[in-house]
Formats: sequence, structure tokens, C-alpha cells
Amino acid sequence: MSAGLNVSPSAREDFAALLEESFLQHEITEGSVVKGTVVGIEKDVAVIDIGAKTEGRVPLKEFTGPGREGELKVGDEVEVYVDRIENALGEAVISRDKARREESWVKLEKAFEANERVTGTIFNQVKGGYTVDLDGAVAFLPRSQVDIRPVRDVTPLLGTPQPFQILKMDRRRGNIVVSRRTVLEESRAEQRSELVANLEEGQVIDGVVKNITEYGAFVDLGGIDGLLHVTDMAWRRVNHPSEVVTIGQTVKVKIIKINHETHRISLGIKQLLADPWEGIAARYPEGAKLKGRVTNITDYGAFVELEPGIEGLIHVSEMSWTKKNVHPGKIVSTSQEVEVQILEVDSVKRRISLGLKQTLQNPWEAFAEKHPVGSEVEGEVKNKTEFGLFIGLEGDVDGMVHLSDLDWNRPGEQVIEEFKKGDMVRAQVLDVDVEKERISLGVKQLGGDPFAEAGEIKKGQVVTCEVVEVKDSGLEVKLVDTDMQTFIRRAELARDRGDQRPERFAAGEKFDARVIQFDRKARRVQVSIKALEVAEEREAMAQFGSADSGASLGDILGAAFNKKKTGDEE
Repeated sequence: MSAGLNVSPSAREDFAALLEESFLQHEITEGSVVKGTVVGIEKDVAVIDIGAKTEGRVPLKEFTGPGREGELKVGDEVEVYVDRIENALGEAVISRDKARREESWVKLEKAFEANERVTGTIFNQVKGGYTVDLDGAVAFLPRSQVDIRPVRDVTPLLGTPQPFQILKMDRRRGNIVVSRRTVLEESRAEQRSELVANLEEGQVIDGVVKNITEYGAFVDLGGIDGLLHVTDMAWRRVNHPSEVVTIGQTVKVKIIKINHETHRISLGIKQLLADPWEGIAARYPEGAKLKGRVTNITDYGAFVELEPGIEGLIHVSEMSWTKKNVHPGKIVSTSQEVEVQILEVDSVKRRISLGLKQTLQNPWEAFAEKHPVGSEVEGEVKNKTEFGLFIGLEGDVDGMVHLSDLDWNRPGEQVIEEFKKGDMVRAQVLDVDVEKERISLGVKQLGGDPFAEAGEIKKGQVVTCEVVEVKDSGLEVKLVDTDMQTFIRRAELARDRGDQRPERFAAGEKFDARVIQFDRKARRVQVSIKALEVAEEREAMAQFGSADSGASLGDILGAAFNKKKTGDEE
């Protein structure tokens, strides 16, 4: 037994070799990347020994392609990915593509963490974008990330190695998203910074119009764009940039402003021309009248070009003497030549105020000249208000008849109901205020003032009255032989309270009354039957007796009546 356990040195060496070989065999595990040696090339495959007497076959196409090794030959050492140790033929299933992919993922993860660019090749188009080979790893390039501007045809970019920026990586899912646009923007920003550093505000340079928008034009200054705003194209009003520049045109511009943080450059053309606002006040003195062309109409007025680069505003309030609250477009039209007057010039704010109505005669002045106070006019009732009538007059002006000027006797609130819009009315001109643009008219003045024509009526005088209307509160009466009317209150209808009844009278009935108030200036007259009766009583008392004689009032009045009757018979 002991003899069987004795092992020779050579046997021990062979056993050690077997152990080492066994150990190496166990090092080759599925799912790992190992180094192998090309031991043969058969048609379109390469035979690779990965050690431990294990060989595998890899298609030659996995060793070719953009950015990959050159022609493969026997003896080359390559890295391959072990899918399986043995297949049915006793060979290892290995892959060069998967080995390269594993190797690439390690490199890409490092580049992603360091925010470094990677090199790849666009090789196919898929839904929503393109696939990029990053040295074995396949990444997705979204269509929006191909270029700074949309690219219709990416054919020139296919198969060309170029830099990309990794936006997102997911090793577990095997997803990589890259961007070519980010790289271009960074490169462009670096170029812009360098170009901007060589430019200065106030510098005059040539540029090429690259694009035109509603608000201006973008001008290429040799690798960097500047904005030529529409307001800086000319001193005159420019409705659209295409009126001044065209795409592809070479223009001389002045750098107005440079924003070194955003790399935005503002350009101007009008700054290269003489400023037409210099000495503007001397050229356009206030009060001067001149002609201009309407360039723009707004809700608040119209702009008129007086010369190239100089515009003034006719405010809506200065467009017409009589047309108020009317849109300026109803008075003037674009491109129309109009005569205007300079109202104000502000050279600091670059504003000129113009007047259109000032070039025409003030219609109130014209009316006052043609129709002086006291003259008679005729017009149509334009409107009725709580305070009077508005009458349309010659010259497109209105006159107003106040309620108090409608009738001498009746209240205006009552008389105005007799008028309606469209009625033709004759009136007398009472006053014309040109500054306030007011014309005062009177209707009652055409019929004469009954107070002025009443003659000498004095307080205490006895007058004959005719009942116009019987009311519960008294009588509306007219003084016979005059146009004056007044109201007799119930308390003034009789001396005795029992006779102070309006219903005792009838319309058209006449009676005498005593004037108790007459104020020509205040246009006020008051009469009273009661006052007349009291006065007659006093007169009778004075003639026929006194209270001490013992005669009664009835006796005195009876005696007075008999005396008057006897006198009448004689």
C-alpha cells in the first residue's frame, strides 16, 4: 500500500499541470470577455483559441466596419465575448461584437460621468431618429438632436465618424441616447464668443441678409448673426423689412449694442445716415401750415409724413371741428395728402403734434359772422334732453334751446313734449361762444316778450282776467289785452273762506282782480280777487261811515251799491 502511495516527481508535475489547466478552464466563464488568438481563417469565419483547449468561431464581418481593426490574420490577439463554453460541436460560442460592446459600455460610462464627447457613426434610420454605432454600442439619436436647424436629408452624415454628446444611459436596459446638436451648439458658442470678442459697439461692418421676419432681418456678420430691427432700418416709417432689404443682399450696418452674455448683437442702418430730427424746431415752427402724406391710421389719430424720416401725429381731437367720437379712418385715408398745421414740436421726445381742423375755418366763427345775435335761424331737432332741444344748424354745428327759452308763460318741461326729433324749428340766436363751441337759441323770443309789451302795470291796479284753466289749487288766468298769464291761488279767490272755491269759475269766464305784485325784471305778476274785495271794502268804509257810526257793513255796502246804481242811471 505504501508503495502505491509513492508518487514520482514527474507525476507530480503532470498533476500540477492538470490542476493549472483545470483552473484556467474554470476562469473562462460564460458572459465574460476573454483574450483569444486567431489560429485559423476559414472562408468567412475566424477560428479563435480562447485557451483551455477551447476554440470558437466568429464571422469575419464582426472585425470590419467604420472605426474597427483592419484585415485579420492568423496569430492576432483579440478580445471576444463568451456566450457559452461548449455547443453541440464541442466549441465555444463567442462574439467579437459583444466583446466590443461590453468594452464600449465601460468607456461610454466613464465619458458620460465626465461629460465628455464620444465618437460615433450614424448607420441607420429608425422611427423618430437614427441609430449610432459608438464603437460597438448602439445608441439612439433623436431627430431633433441631429442639427441646430431641422435637417431634411441626413445621407451626407451616414457612415462618417463624428462627435456626439451622451444625454442618457441605462446599462440595465441597454439604452443610450446621444445628441449631435449639443456638440454643434457648444462649438458654435465658442466660435460666437471668439467672433463677438473681435466686435465693438459703434463699429461699421458689411453683412449679408440671412433671414427676414415681421420685426426685422438677421444679418450674417461672418459666422455670427446680428438683428437689424425694423425701427433701425430707416428714419422713416417702415411697414415691413422687405421694403428695405432682401435675402442675400450685402448691407453696411452699424453695431448698436452687443450683449456679451447672450451674444446678441443689435444692428442699425439708419444710424449711418443724417438724423432728420436735428434742427427740427427751426424747420417746423409752431403755427406753420404745410402738406404731408398719411402713413398710418390708429384709433387715436393719424400719422402724417412731412419728409422722409419725419412724421407727426394728428390726434383724433384735432381732426374735425364738429365730428366727435368718430374713428380717424372716417375722416382721412392712408396715402392721402392733407394740409396740416404744426401745433407742437418736441425734439427731445421726437414728437410733432399736428392739427387738421386748424387748416379750416372754425364753424362757430363762421356761424357768428353770418348769424349775429338777434338773427333768426331754422334747423332740425337733432335731440331732446332734460334741459332743452338741440337744433342742427348751417355749418354742421348745433344750437341749444334751453327749456326756459321755449315759451314765455308755460313751463319748459310741458312745452318740450310738443317737439319731436326731425321737426323743423325756427329760433332766434341769443349767444355764440366760439371758444366753448356753444350756440344758444330761443324759440319764445320770436313771439315777443309779453312783459315788455304789457305797458304800465302797477301794483294795486285793477285788471280784467280770463280763466284759462280751473285747478283744485286755484285758477290759471290770462290778463285781458296782454299775453301774460299767472296763477291765482285758492286763498286769493275770495275774502270769505266759503267762497274760495275754484269750481265757482269756468274756463273763459272773466272777472276783475287787483295786482298785488308786478316785477318786470323777474318776469313775475300776481293778481288777487280777495285783495280787490278788501280794497273795495276799505273804500266804502271811508265814504259811507265808520265803525263808530253803528252802521253795519251790509248797510254801507248797500248804500254804496245804490249810489253807484243811481249814478249809472243818471
